[in-house]
Amino acid sequence: MLKFLRNERLPLHLMLLPSLAILAVYSYWPMAGIVIAFEKYIPTKGIFGSPWVGWRNFEYLFNLPDTKRVFVNTLLIASMKIIAGLIVPIFVALLLNEVRKTMFKRTFQTLVYLPHFLSWVILGGILIDLLSPSNGLVNQTLGIFGVQPIFFLGDNNWFRFILVSSDVWKEFGFSTIVYLAALTGINPTLYEAASIDGANRIRQMWHVTLPGIMPIAILMVTLSIGNVLNAGFDQIFNLYSPPVYESGDIIDTLVYRLGILQSQYGLATAVGLLKSTVSLIMIACSYFMAYRFANYRIF
Repeated sequence: MLKFLRNERLPLHLMLLPSLAILAVYSYWPMAGIVIAFEKYIPTKGIFGSPWVGWRNFEYLFNLPDTKRVFVNTLLIASMKIIAGLIVPIFVALLLNEVRKTMFKRTFQTLVYLPHFLSWVILGGILIDLLSPSNGLVNQTLGIFGVQPIFFLGDNNWFRFILVSSDVWKEFGFSTIVYLAALTGINPTLYEAASIDGANRIRQMWHVTLPGIMPIAILMVTLSIGNVLNAGFDQIFNLYSPPVYESGDIIDTLVYRLGILQSQYGLATAVGLLKSTVSLIMIACSYFMAYRFANYRIF
């Protein structure tokens, strides 16, 4: 005991206690509420007094007409965001890597990084004003060219595109900085050797730069697989409406409507538990792939 108290690392371990306490209280203790997924939960009776229904909530979930549509929308929107969130930052990082004026490069990095710090409550209001069919700037500009007003946020043909494009606009600055940092790790002699062999800037980019950042790109993709069922509740909640449920309704918005608006707590918990289980499997697979293809380890 005295040896442990005299350990030089003891202060460091003690510093972890507040974090562990917060993790236990806010992350692990609430997991006891998972039992609600197997009950017909009645708030006045509590978890221990509500009647047990077993797998009935899950059976009812899979019989809902909206279940398939919601899961398809979630997978589709999340996959589109992952793909676009990979291509755009790499493209921008490659272009910035060719810029030689440091001031312009740093200014551009700062400008594209700023939206990352804004919440979707603010950005949602901005998008609603910009895309308004009556007085939005986008429709007013299209009207100059004779295009009829488009209800972007109320049209199922446009809604997914708006979700993906606005999410990429908000987040690509952060990912661009990651790839720019990866570019600094490429050995400059590789460019000199390619130049001596007659490679122009395009070929140097294709044969030196892209292979140099490919491990980071693989790592980013594999880690994002774990979030394939997280299509962005805060974004969609601030932008969607009943007319676009067909194309924009996802698992999290379904849970919100079932649990908060309709007070079907057991069913909402069942949906959340199913999503968490699938996400856990996907995260485990993504970390295995990150270790397998990018040599990335957590421990």
